[in-house]
Amino acid sequence: MLTHRPRPALQVGETTFQFLDTTPEAALEAAFEAAGGLDVRLGGGPTTVREFLKRGLVDMLHVVQVPILLGRGAALWTGLEGLERDYDVESTTTPSGVTHIVFTRR
Repeated sequence: MLTHRPRPALQVGETTFQFLDTTPEAALEAAFEAAGGLDVRLGGGPTTVREFLKRGLVDMLHVVQVPILLGRGAALWTGLEGLERDYDVESTTTPSGVTHIVFTRR
């Protein structure tokens, strides 16, 4: 987990969370090493996800858009103009209005 406040690892069941104050590239490399060749998932808020996207470190992104206007918070897409050129984009809207948008690297 990327953090600005280093702290000791946290064991939850069989999962150990490592807290790293480093670059997205270094965090991803550490995650791949810890995963032993398995897939790695990125979780976090828009600022974290945006940094990985800017650096071209995301192969697949699944965004769930809920039709609620809150008027605050961080925007995911700021500074990512043209992102769709590098990804195939598929969207599916459910009857409730929730939209799933999947970006897959070309």
